[in-house]
Amino acid sequence: MEQRININVSAQEYDKTSKEIKSTLGRMEEMVHGQEDFVITDSEFAFGWHFFVVSVNREMVIKLADMMGDQFEKYKGKGLDKKFVSLLSEKMDGREQKVKFAIKEEMESSKFGIF
Repeated sequence: MEQRININVSAQEYDKTSKEIKSTLGRMEEMVHGQEDFVITDSEFAFGWHFFVVSVNREMVIKLADMMGDQFEKYKGKGLDKKFVSLLSEKMDGREQKVKFAIKEEMESSKFGIF
């Protein structure tokens, strides 16, 4: 069974943001010669924001990290997951869309007071 990194995404415009994320992840997938390595869910709208989940195959991220080498290691965060979220955030910076990323499992554990 493949392991996945689940990323909560908050965006003001779902269509444009999900399209940009799909394009960005698609390029990463091509770099490592992957196929169907990510899934983007439909959004739920609340408080003026769209909330959805991007699920990425951990194997694709491992291959990408190996390919990028030291450049990947320079991204903020401890561990593969956080560095990947930093990379994804950087790729989305400078776009017109307002978007925020967070690792899903971390958000769920903090909601119950488990740190």
